[in-house]
Amino acid sequence: MPVGLSDGLTAIGLVLVIEGLFLAAAPDRLRRALNLMMSQPPMLLRVIGVGAMAAGVVIVWLVRN
Repeated sequence: MPVGLSDGLTAIGLVLVIEGLFLAAAPDRLRRALNLMMSQPPMLLRVIGVGAMAAGVVIVWLVRN
């Protein structure tokens, strides 16, 4: 398997593990968090999403270099 594909699949697998952990450990808290997100304006969610993506890129860049 090509290295890039292997890394990508590993990243997806880790995301699924983390999301599954939240669902298994605290489903009620996750539900409340999702309800809170639904009540927020879309622009705020976009800003938070872009910030999370930027943080992820920085983390990957720091780890890979």
